[in-house]
Amino acid sequence: MSLRLRNTWEYKGDEWWEWAAYIDDDGTGELSKVEFVEYKLHETFPEPIRRVDARKGGFRLDSEGWGSFNLKAFVHFKDGRKSKLQHEIKLEYTPKTGTSN
Repeated sequence: MSLRLRNTWEYKGDEWWEWAAYIDDDGTGELSKVEFVEYKLHETFPEPIRRVDARKGGFRLDSEGWGSFNLKAFVHFKDGRKSKLQHEIKLEYTPKTGTSN
């Protein structure tokens, strides 16, 4: 499987970031086989379980917060398979905007 979970961030000041998580297939086309992604955020988030059905942007989830945590994503494929991905949300002061590896 070539899918991986990544994130972008933008530092807004006062220890606060806007960030987004998404699924990347490194150009293999595997995203076309995905039906939806269910994200599990840290339990301190309101509604920590969030489902994204829109393939655009790699099933992008937009959020904001003050600290990093281990994000889990359950990828549900059209053929019924399910795969779990994990990623430590990366938030940095410098550069103010960026993308995780």
